[in-house]
Amino acid sequence: MTGIIILAAGSSSRMGTAKQNLVFKGQTLLQNAVNTAVASKVDRVAVVLGANAELILDTIKDKTLNILINKDWEAGMGTSISYGVSELLKLEPKLSSVLFMLTDQPFVDAYFINSLIDQALPGKIIASAYKDTLGPPVLFDQVFFDDLLKMNGNDGAKKVIQKHLEAVIETPFALGAFDIDTPEDYNRLSD
Repeated sequence: MTGIIILAAGSSSRMGTAKQNLVFKGQTLLQNAVNTAVASKVDRVAVVLGANAELILDTIKDKTLNILINKDWEAGMGTSISYGVSELLKLEPKLSSVLFMLTDQPFVDAYFINSLIDQALPGKIIASAYKDTLGPPVLFDQVFFDDLLKMNGNDGAKKVIQKHLEAVIETPFALGAFDIDTPEDYNRLSD
C-alpha cells in the first residue's frame, strides 16, 4: 500500500506570495499536484499545509484526499515530512511505502508517479535524478519510515537519501529540475 504526501506548508518567502495558488494551465500549482497524485495508482493522498493554509484550503477542499495542517511549519520542511508520515500511518497502518511530491514541480505527471511506484522494492528508495542531484518526487520503502519520522528543522528528504545512497534507485527526470521558487521562475513557466 502506497501513500503520497504533497508537501505544501512553506511560506513561499522567495516568491512573495503563496506559490501553491499560482495558476499554471488553468489550475493552481497545488491543484495540479493534487490532480496528478489522485490520478496515479496510489492508495491514499495527503497534503500537508501550514503557512497560508486558510488561503489555500478552498482550492482543494473538494478533492478526495486528507488535508493535514502542520502547526510547526515554521520550524522547517522536516517537520512537515515527519508530521505527514505520522498522520498517514494513523490513517493507513499497513502502509508499505510513501512518496513525496512538491507543489512547485509542475511537470510531474501521473505517468511518472506510477513509474516510481512500479519500481518500488523492499528496502529501496526510488529517487528522481536531475541536474546532478537526487530529489522529489521520491518514494521511500517502509524501512525508512523511522528516519522520516525523526526529521525536523529545514532538512528535506534528501538527508535520508544521502544517508542511504546504497539503497537508492535513480530514475531520470530532467523536468524535475524546473521548480518555482521566485517570480522569475514563474515568469519562465508562463512564457
